[in-house]
Amino acid sequence: MTGIQRGVSRGLHGQIVEVMAQRILSGQIPEGATINVTELQADLGVSLTAVREALKVLTAKGLVDARQKRGTFVRPRSDWNLLDADMIRWHFKDADVRPELLEELHEVRGIVEPAAARLAALRSDDADLAALDAALAGMESAGDNLAAAAADLAFHRALLAATGNELLTKMEVIMETGLADRDRLVHRVKPSDDPVPSHRRVVDAVRAHDPEGAELAMRELLAKAAEDLTEVRGSSGRRTSGSRTTARGRRR
Repeated sequence: MTGIQRGVSRGLHGQIVEVMAQRILSGQIPEGATINVTELQADLGVSLTAVREALKVLTAKGLVDARQKRGTFVRPRSDWNLLDADMIRWHFKDADVRPELLEELHEVRGIVEPAAARLAALRSDDADLAALDAALAGMESAGDNLAAAAADLAFHRALLAATGNELLTKMEVIMETGLADRDRLVHRVKPSDDPVPSHRRVVDAVRAHDPEGAELAMRELLAKAAEDLTEVRGSSGRRTSGSRTTARGRRR
């Protein structure tokens, strides 16, 4: 099955790009492999022009390249633009197969968000606090997992924005898809778990302009998130983070 569907809202071009990307990210088309464009076009059942246009997109994301005499080939993973928003989304589509992605997200959050909470406590204004309060209200009123995940993302976006640092704010690109996928998994295992108190402690410290308290509250929130992730992993029989295989096959 190619995964290409006519008449869907995402559009044919977007589907071709995503199907080709997933084949590369999953290793179905491995690093260094030469891509036979004509065979790929026949397999997908689309025009050669459409395939070439999709390859241009994947080239811009560092996934493929083309050279004289060698043709079109998959570039080494070290060349891939892993911070690209589409790349992050495509990666997390495979999170059930590669659960280390969720662990890597948690590592990134552990570096970024405590420091962001500290800065937010020092720099936030009334508008920032209003956005954080609105996110908390969204968590309290969420009627399903989708609404809960949206409110959670809104909270973390608002916290990053409250730092007043534009580069930190852009970290939402990394957080967005990963948080949505993590929330989906956690809510499936622990549907009654209430995220509001831990998030409210962060907001209370930010409102009190208490940088140490805000950082500590965020670290506690992330520790709870780590516990949830461990429980999710245990419920599905996966390995813990102390003994896992990375995307390149190394144990760490």
